Amino acid sequence: MLIIDGESFPVDAIVELGREADFLYKYAERTESGNLQSELIGVFINHSLKISDINDPLIYERLYDKLTEPVEHHSITVPGNNGTYTYDAYMGKVSDQLKLKHNGVYHWGDLTVNFKATRPART
Repeated sequence: MLIIDGESFPVDAIVELGREADFLYKYAERTESGNLQSELIGVFINHSLKISDINDPLIYERLYDKLTEPVEHHSITVPGNNGTYTYDAYMGKVSDQLKLKHNGVYHWGDLTVNFKATRPART
């Protein structure tokens, strides 16, 4: 299941959902003795999603349009450890591939998107 800004997208073709914890530091420096001095801002949980093919071109186009909206961030809900995980994210990158043209309709697939958290999940 994928929910963006409260809108559900029936994507049964999720091939891969990756999760990454990025540690963001205000500063991180080594002293002359080699010790690390740093100040951690927080841990950002980001996701990468790959969807193979969605058979309905209208659903695919609706999802692609949502992912490429010119807004600063979205509310994203993805599968989590115990149910779902919801957070605010911006789109780091969205890409797909033209698969075929059939009866004058173009079919796209292999959609990938990187969701980047706008604030730390843990501080």
